[in-house]
Amino acid sequence: MLNCIVLNGRLVEDPELRTTGSGISFTSFTIAVDRDFVKPGEERKTDFIRIVAWRQTAEFVKRFFFKGSLILVQGSLQTDNYVDKDGIKRYTFDIIADKINFCGPKVDPPAMNRVDDAVANAPAPSYATGGAGDFNEIPTDDDLPF
Repeated sequence: MLNCIVLNGRLVEDPELRTTGSGISFTSFTIAVDRDFVKPGEERKTDFIRIVAWRQTAEFVKRFFFKGSLILVQGSLQTDNYVDKDGIKRYTFDIIADKINFCGPKVDPPAMNRVDDAVANAPAPSYATGGAGDFNEIPTDDDLPF
């Protein structure tokens, strides 16, 4: 069986570090992830996905990420259900983060508590937006130093 999720998006709020009764640190936060496909004449749609990180991963997120930060999350999908106050069965879906990575430009959270609007509102980079000018020509074998 395989349960592997990889997401790239922006944090919609500052992560808050919490602790369980047994002293294990965790954080839950939401990231906004743009959908790739856009129907002609419509605006791009965004999904808001809840992420849960535990222990050192949670502490890493709290230390280095804040609202507007680009983030790459690798993890697995976890589902749960409960019965609400009206007796209706509800389902929850969370991504349990195994790995968190930086994306985008380096920003020092202590020095800058928020990403400026130009960076925060820019679309996430995509391979489809690159052009041929993004690459350098590889020299012939005669020019290689080895």
